[in-house]
Amino acid sequence: MSLPPFVSIIIPTYNRAQTLPATLESFLAQNYPRDCYEILIVDNNSTDTTHKITARYIDSSAVLVKYLFEPRQGVHYARNSAAKKANGDILYFTDDDMVADPALLHELVKVFELFPEVGCATGLILPRFEKEPPEWVRRYLWNHYLSVTEKSRLEELIITPNDLVYSCHQAVRRDLFFQAGGFNPENTAGIWIGDGETGLNIKIKNLGGKFAYTSHAIIHHIIPETRATLGYLLQRTGNQGFCDSYTEYRVHRERAKIIPLMVKRNATRLIKTLGITLMQIVVGSRSWHFLPAALIYFHKRNVYDFKLLADESFRKLAEVDDWIHHAG
Repeated sequence: MSLPPFVSIIIPTYNRAQTLPATLESFLAQNYPRDCYEILIVDNNSTDTTHKITARYIDSSAVLVKYLFEPRQGVHYARNSAAKKANGDILYFTDDDMVADPALLHELVKVFELFPEVGCATGLILPRFEKEPPEWVRRYLWNHYLSVTEKSRLEELIITPNDLVYSCHQAVRRDLFFQAGGFNPENTAGIWIGDGETGLNIKIKNLGGKFAYTSHAIIHHIIPETRATLGYLLQRTGNQGFCDSYTEYRVHRERAKIIPLMVKRNATRLIKTLGITLMQIVVGSRSWHFLPAALIYFHKRNVYDFKLLADESFRKLAEVDDWIHHAG
């Protein structure tokens, strides 16, 4: 009987010594053959006890655990650098505040084996709130705002050409990941460059890879009290504005189109979005928190567009396709 595919679990971490052990314990407890996966912990300049915690698991675990250090600040730099040192046929990316169910690897690998056309797979992400959140958070943020699966997604299995994957729960075929050029960086040492897994997924789609979702591959996302706030919603929507302007620019890659597209967006989409949001608030399908969030989103898009317009070196960064080998 042949062995299943070898999987590399890649966990970037930055000052999460409090949650990292729970993440590691959950992946060490997988019902997947011990000699068929490895865990790579990528320290992205932590100043807490991350290194000591990792050393403890390296010395005592039945599964191969590796410690890597990535000096370039940014979670996707950490993911890309670890991928180059990983041995897996399948690269599984997660975060340092995630707790996996024991069958996670088995269920994801099963999808790849059953559907050769699938290049990227994910599963069910459930929130694990550290403290009971306000009602508006449970009601309106149980979705991409907290990187958890929509409550309405009831399907057990989806195979689609469209992206439905977050990088905190993302498995990718190794050859396709490198062919795509890895993740585009996002927030890098306080400077927002790209669109992270969105960019990777677009590149995977352009290469012909399909995406899979299986509700049997379950992981829990630890949500701290600080994320169940208006401040976090504003930060998240603002960051999405940066991402979307980057993604839009990469489609046309022409400086001359930046201002016309920005003017059109502000003249049409902004007004339409504010109108729809107000209507949703009135009928109770959204809370008032989304009104300032919409304003922040469009403001950040304009900020990013003006930076693209004024800074040639920044535009060149936005046009990089292969971040695996880019110096950064």
